[in-house]
Amino acid sequence: MSRRLALLLFVAAAAAAAPVLAQDPPPPAAEAPPAAAPKPATVKVVLTTSAGPITLELEKQRAPITTANFLRYVDQKRLDGTTFYRALKFPGETPVGLVQGGVHGAAKRLLPPIAHEPTTKTGLTHDQGAISMARLAPGSAAGDFFIILGNLSALDANPDATGDKDGYAVFGHVVDGMNTVVTLLNAPTSATAGEGAMKGQIIAAPITIISARRAP
Repeated sequence: MSRRLALLLFVAAAAAAAPVLAQDPPPPAAEAPPAAAPKPATVKVVLTTSAGPITLELEKQRAPITTANFLRYVDQKRLDGTTFYRALKFPGETPVGLVQGGVHGAAKRLLPPIAHEPTTKTGLTHDQGAISMARLAPGSAAGDFFIILGNLSALDANPDATGDKDGYAVFGHVVDGMNTVVTLLNAPTSATAGEGAMKGQIIAAPITIISARRAP
């Protein structure tokens, strides 16, 4: 046996005979965080107005009936050439109120009214930038809508309320162009135009909706 081979055998035997040192068990694997719930499906629409653009993100998954109705008006270009005609502003340092636009009763532009989607069903609320449908009785909304500034959750559905408990149907939010919405809210209004609750809230020189298109 060569000296080199003998040395290798000695080292191997010594290693085999050495006591096995205790080892700490490996730490448990960290649990993976729960996967985030997927964001509800939305679709974006750009309103190009004479006061500037407004980009809307519409809740086609959470408010499918109302969103589909608005998209029909968009795709059929029924909102082109209509106006923002109402500004309701509450006093205070921070702009709070709503601006309303749409077909304003123009019979040739109107589509049939839609079923009401209350906020108790959609989970949406009348907070900053919310877009909601104007209506008389529930189920009468068609081609007019309003955008919220501030928090007007009193317009949400409220089963415990007296009178009209169904509220208004929020179906999206402004994601760009709130500066334009503030401009609309601050537009001068006529002291005499309008009837009933809308008297004094009609914009003296209504702001034109030049076009309404799905965002690319």
